[in-house]
Amino acid sequence: MATNFYPSNHETSWQQRLTRFFLWVSVLAWGVLLGAKVFDLRVLVGAWSASPPQSLVLLPYGPQYPVDTGEFFIPSSAALLVAASGALISGWKTPWKYRVWLMLSAAMILVTLIFTVSVFWPRNAALWQVAKGAPTAMKDRDAIILMVREWVRYDWVRVAMATIGFVSSVRAISIPFPPLLAAVPTPLIVKLMYAVSIGAVALFIAYFLSSL
Repeated sequence: MATNFYPSNHETSWQQRLTRFFLWVSVLAWGVLLGAKVFDLRVLVGAWSASPPQSLVLLPYGPQYPVDTGEFFIPSSAALLVAASGALISGWKTPWKYRVWLMLSAAMILVTLIFTVSVFWPRNAALWQVAKGAPTAMKDRDAIILMVREWVRYDWVRVAMATIGFVSSVRAISIPFPPLLAAVPTPLIVKLMYAVSIGAVALFIAYFLSSL
């Protein structure tokens, strides 16, 4: 009958260093992204959402704006996704009470990116059309105002998810790294679930990068 046991000190040291490296990157990236997101929401979004549709000319993504904020958020988010996933993979043998913090950090950045692509990108495109006065843009003022208000509410959801991810990564790096548990034979169904999950993440990353 298979039982848990602690691996060698060499293995523990190697995985501890790698996990903590990824955690440091995660903490820094989460902190920067969370601060930038709050600033973006309170200052930039506060400006272009003040009195739509007229205020949409202040959208920080269109031809009138010299800097595309996506050039900051996209590579930072991609780096965070790699770091949080790396911390989870290298720290997978840690006990559940520690591993849960790694899982929360990785899950939050993945869910945030999926939420961004599925909810924000279509709305961004529609609002850009309004801001540019495109022939195919929305004309209903009430519908535009509703979309802007929804955008702001959903952005607070992103802030909440980023806060959870940041706190999780800080918690993981703040407590002592626990001894690793030796590998236990994994049922085939669990292995298949892991494979499907990894494949889904890989496909999403490929889609995310191809859509830039």
